[in-house]
Amino acid sequence: MGFLRRTFSRRSRPRFRAPGDEPDERGRVRAPAAPQQVTQPPATVHIPAAGGSRSTVTCRVVLLDGSDVTVELPKKAKGQDLFDQIIYHLDLVETDYFGLQFLDEDQSQHWLDVTKPIKKQIFNGPPFFFFFRVKFYSSEPNNLHEEFTRYLFVLQLRHDILSGRLKCPYDVAVELGAFCLQSELGDCDPQEHTPVLVSEFRFSPKQTEVMEADIFHKWMECRGLSPSQAEVNFLNKCKWLEMYGVDMHIVKGRDGGEYALGLTPTGILVFERSNKIGLFFWPKITRLDFKKSRLTLVVVEDDEKGRQQEHTFVFELSSSSTCKQLWKSAVESHAFFRLRQPARSQASRNDFTRLGSRFRFSGRTEYQATHGNRLRRASTFERRPSKRYPSRSQSMSRGNTHTHLHSCVEPVRENGQTATYEVREHTPTHYLSLLTFSFFQVISPLCVCVCVSFTVVRAALIHSVAAPKQVHVQKSQTAEHVD
Repeated sequence: MGFLRRTFSRRSRPRFRAPGDEPDERGRVRAPAAPQQVTQPPATVHIPAAGGSRSTVTCRVVLLDGSDVTVELPKKAKGQDLFDQIIYHLDLVETDYFGLQFLDEDQSQHWLDVTKPIKKQIFNGPPFFFFFRVKFYSSEPNNLHEEFTRYLFVLQLRHDILSGRLKCPYDVAVELGAFCLQSELGDCDPQEHTPVLVSEFRFSPKQTEVMEADIFHKWMECRGLSPSQAEVNFLNKCKWLEMYGVDMHIVKGRDGGEYALGLTPTGILVFERSNKIGLFFWPKITRLDFKKSRLTLVVVEDDEKGRQQEHTFVFELSSSSTCKQLWKSAVESHAFFRLRQPARSQASRNDFTRLGSRFRFSGRTEYQATHGNRLRRASTFERRPSKRYPSRSQSMSRGNTHTHLHSCVEPVRENGQTATYEVREHTPTHYLSLLTFSFFQVISPLCVCVCVSFTVVRAALIHSVAAPKQVHVQKSQTAEHVD
């Protein structure tokens, strides 16, 4: 790996794995689970099998907006049949960016091959569970023609950010949250909306009260943007994030060290211990094949004298099936983003996919999807409301120990009208001091009464003890006088 370290700058050191996101036995990185929602599950749409076939299989597909679609298909149906049913249900035109994903027995993610029967790919069922997801992230979201396609991309990216797969800086997360609110709720009205409303949404895995207040302020600056314009701004922000659309796979090098290969529209990123050490551009990769659990990459680079030199990189994966899955994903990414049209002829031994596998990319490329899609005059769809969570004020009323948002953000009035919202840091120490002050306000009068009573009793006791001694002294003096 010395070649990568010499040819790639180490100034950029993003972290591709959040704390706790350790690879499993097969080398896959599982995204952290999203927080538990409190809303009721949406109703399921049922699509019966055509022709009244008796031997059917049931497939349940979870869409990007959280709704479910149950589809009944013949037992010998292929993946394309299920995909076509979902596309027809959604009325989606730009279908080349999407796919159906499922989990195997080891909870590893796989893409459904549309050319093969469903029952030969997934074995957990029936019913078979799938997830409708973005498979290829557009290298330029502005090239997406349909507003509905851009809306689906926004839903996918929001899920990636919330699950921790897509890391973004604090200021970018604030802007993205504001665009989401503008798209869903429209213009911010300070007379009607408060920062408490922001706490009912989830935009970041590390969302705090201060972030929610900043999102509220940024939301007020988005006044006048339509839902479509807000979503375009959202996508234009996300496309510049370093981990945008990166499909990460854990591998081992010849030296036994752990690396990660990230498939992107421009090529294959290489990470070492969370540090980016290399980028193989698709045009520079002359060979990509696998044998059992070993993946081989041959890259052509220019040396200091301008002469091309080949560099061979060999990576080891946990199993042969995992290695083949990575190889297939790389072949599909290369064909979709690099080629103008997929190769239809039989691959030769010098081709990019030179090994003996029969797998070939069967879809259309990004170039074809951008230049060849049919355009509709108008398309209407309904944006589904986001999942809501209890606000921080409701959490406080239920005994939650989190700081009340009303105390953190307070309205500042000018001439009797609410103008802006001011952020005030009210920490738990602040509330402890308030409670202590209130406690002493109640206890102080009682303490004064107790002290006064104690002084009176003490004086009475001293007087009662001292009186007999005085009498005794007087009697003694009288006796002496008589003597």
